[in-house]
Amino acid sequence: MKRFRLCLIFAFSFYLNTSVAIAPDSIFMPNIKTVRLFVQGNQLSFPVITLNGNDRLQLFFDDLDGDVKNYYYTYELCNFDWTPSGAMQLDYIKGFTQNRITDYRFSSVALTRYTHYNVYLPQSNSMLTRGGNYILRVYLDGDTSKVAFTKRLLVLDPRVSIKGAVTQPFTPKYFNTHQKVIFNVDLKGINDYNAVRQTHVVVLQNYVWQKALMDMQPTFIRGNNLEFNSENSAIFPGGKEWRWLDLRDFHLQSDRVRSADYNKRSTSIYLFPDASWAGKPYIYYKDIDGLSLIEAVRGINPDFEGDYATVYFSLSLPDKDVYTGKDIYLFGELTNYSLVDSLKMKYNEENGLYETHLLLKQGYYDYTYLVKDAEHPTGSTNVTEGNYFETENTYMILVYYRPFGARADQLVGVALINSRDNQPGMSF
Repeated sequence: MKRFRLCLIFAFSFYLNTSVAIAPDSIFMPNIKTVRLFVQGNQLSFPVITLNGNDRLQLFFDDLDGDVKNYYYTYELCNFDWTPSGAMQLDYIKGFTQNRITDYRFSSVALTRYTHYNVYLPQSNSMLTRGGNYILRVYLDGDTSKVAFTKRLLVLDPRVSIKGAVTQPFTPKYFNTHQKVIFNVDLKGINDYNAVRQTHVVVLQNYVWQKALMDMQPTFIRGNNLEFNSENSAIFPGGKEWRWLDLRDFHLQSDRVRSADYNKRSTSIYLFPDASWAGKPYIYYKDIDGLSLIEAVRGINPDFEGDYATVYFSLSLPDKDVYTGKDIYLFGELTNYSLVDSLKMKYNEENGLYETHLLLKQGYYDYTYLVKDAEHPTGSTNVTEGNYFETENTYMILVYYRPFGARADQLVGVALINSRDNQPGMSF
């Protein structure tokens, strides 16, 4: 009997690893809303935990069907570029390879009916044993083909040190509009004479993977030290401080709200039209770099007492004929950083505005607008926000290493750098 159970576990693990690769950070079911994954106690953190450490992640989401479903989760180990590693789950999961999410609560007080699910990761019966990139896959009824959503998470096995800073590029083309990340990676913690060739480096701005610089090459190699300071590498458009929206109370309307309709079963909120900020003088104000906070002014617990509202956004752009053949998107964690066709803003000829609407839970949201075209397939803020060197941005440096014979890249170093750190006259 014991041998039979082991065979079943092995077969199930093999099935998961031979399934079709699935995109990370994607929502596949329309009833799933407000998916958040972060370090426990800090909604504004990126989901990174230390291997064999005590830190945990919190995952929560809402199901607008308002009933009880059997949601399960599992992990998939990926390489530095998020391609499937091909490793068996038994190689990187100690314990069960799938678990059911049993912590749920029906909404109360809120007009919108939903079921709130919550789980803390990793659970003691399903521990991750290797550092690296993981896709958290949540699915229905133990059937991995019924995927509800996926999220990225990182497990750090700290073996290298990273030091860096954000500077102003010398190139005249980028001097006033871009930011440059320079940094050093010390590989002394890796006992491998070939460690340099087995290393991959990734740099993200404001945790946005779509715009990440992948597999950067060092400018100089000095023994076990990698220097990244080339004038033409690790340069990012500065953008501008993110726009904000305070929805922590639907009735105490914030400065961004023009009007609201309060019905017996739903709420609609109409915002003042946004205008292009390109070419406007730079003004600093504190933002949360495109993230969001699920909070409510009233009530005890916004997780299951927070309500939903349909929020209407609009954007006014000069010289609208210029945007023929271009797509405009609302962008940020509130749209899951997605540029899918269903999220395109539509041009309203009657009022001359680009418009879209989203169902959002009570909270505080950062957002921006992107223009996507053939030249900028991941979107650009050139004409909607502008780019300024002074902008506050957070950069994440990730260092991966693959030992000889290993089947996946291991995450061995993480560093966070803010563009306003150590900048004379720029700290507020």
